[in-house]
Amino acid sequence: MQSFQTSQTLYKTNKGWFSRFHIDGWLLAGILLLLSLSLAIVFSASGGDWQVAERHLVRITIALGLMLLFAQIPPNWIYIITPFLFAIALLMLIAVPIVGDVGKGAQRWLDLGPARFQPSELMKVVLPLMVAWIFAHSSYPPNWQRILAALVVIGMTAGLIVIQPDLGTSLLIAMSGLFIVFFAGLPWKLIFGALFAAAASIPIAWEFMHDYQRQRVLTFLDPESDPLGAGYHIIQSKIAIGSGGIEGKGFLGSTQAHLEFLPESTTDFIFSVLSEEFGLIGVIILLLMYLFVIGRGLYISAKAEDNFTRYVAASLIMTFFIYVFVNISMVSGLLPVVGLPLPLVSYGGSSLVTLMISFGILMSIHTHKKLLRQAKY
Repeated sequence: MQSFQTSQTLYKTNKGWFSRFHIDGWLLAGILLLLSLSLAIVFSASGGDWQVAERHLVRITIALGLMLLFAQIPPNWIYIITPFLFAIALLMLIAVPIVGDVGKGAQRWLDLGPARFQPSELMKVVLPLMVAWIFAHSSYPPNWQRILAALVVIGMTAGLIVIQPDLGTSLLIAMSGLFIVFFAGLPWKLIFGALFAAAASIPIAWEFMHDYQRQRVLTFLDPESDPLGAGYHIIQSKIAIGSGGIEGKGFLGSTQAHLEFLPESTTDFIFSVLSEEFGLIGVIILLLMYLFVIGRGLYISAKAEDNFTRYVAASLIMTFFIYVFVNISMVSGLLPVVGLPLPLVSYGGSSLVTLMISFGILMSIHTHKKLLRQAKY
C-alpha cells in the first residue's frame, strides 16, 4: 500500500511539473525516443566518430531548449504576433537572392555573423501560422476572399524559395499552407480544379526546371541508366536497405556507410543506414515511433478549442508526416531525391530546430488549453 501511495505521489508531482512548464508528456516521450535513436544512428553512420555525436547532442540540447521556450508562449500571443513574424520571414526571403550566401550551387542562406541562417526553414513554421491566421475567424466553408488571400501568401512564399533554387522545399512548404486551406473547408470542385490545373501545367513546369532537377526526375524513373553517375546514390541506398534483411547486421555494422558507398549517410540517407543495421524489425520500430508522435499531434489538433490553434496543430503535424513520408520514399526509390533529411533522426541543426519549435507550439496549444479550462472551474 505504501509503495502504491508513493507511486501515486510521484505521478501527481510529475504531472504538475509538466503542467507548470507546459509540456505534453506523451509527445515529449515520443520525441525523446526518436532523438535517442538519432544519436545512436548518427554515431554509427559517422563510423563511430564521437565528435560528430557530441555536436549532434549539443544541437539536440539547444533544440529541446527552444521547444521548451516556445511551449511557454500562449497561443493567443502567437496569434497576435503572427503577421509580424510573417513580414520578417518574407523580408528575409526577399533578401536571400540579393545579399544571400551561395553554397552547394544555391543561394539560400543569410550571413548573420557567427552563423548562417536559412530563411526557408523559418517559413516551415511561419507560413502555417499565417494561413491559419487568415482562416481563424472564417465561416465554413470560407469565402473566396480568404481563400484568395491564403493562396497569394502561399504562392508568394513558394515562389521566393523556388528561385533560390529549392524546388523540393518550396513544394513542401506550400503543402503546409494548403493543408490549412483544405481543413478550412475548401469546396471539392476547387480541389479537383486545382489538381487538374497542376497536372496540365507539368509540361510547362518541366521547361522551367533546372538541369539537375530534370536529372533527378529522370534518375527516379530509371536509376540503372546511369549507375555510376546520377543513379549511384539511389542504387547504393537500395542495396543498404535490402542487405539489412529481417534482423539487420547489428549496430555499427553498416558496410555501405562505413566503406563510403552510401552518400550523405548521416543526413538524407540515414534511413538506409538504420535499415541495414537493424533490418525490417528496426524499420517497424521506427515507424511505430513516428506513428505515435503523429497520432499524438492529431489528438492535440482534434482537442484544440478554436480554429486558429486547430489549423496550426493539424498543419504542423501533417507537414511532419509528409517529411517522414517523402524522405523514406526518396531513399527507397519511390520518389525522386530532393535532399530532405529524416525528421528528428538525421544529423543537422536548422531542420531540427524548426521541428522542435513546431512541437513547442503543439505543446503550448494543448497545455494552455488545459490551463484555461482549469481556471474556469
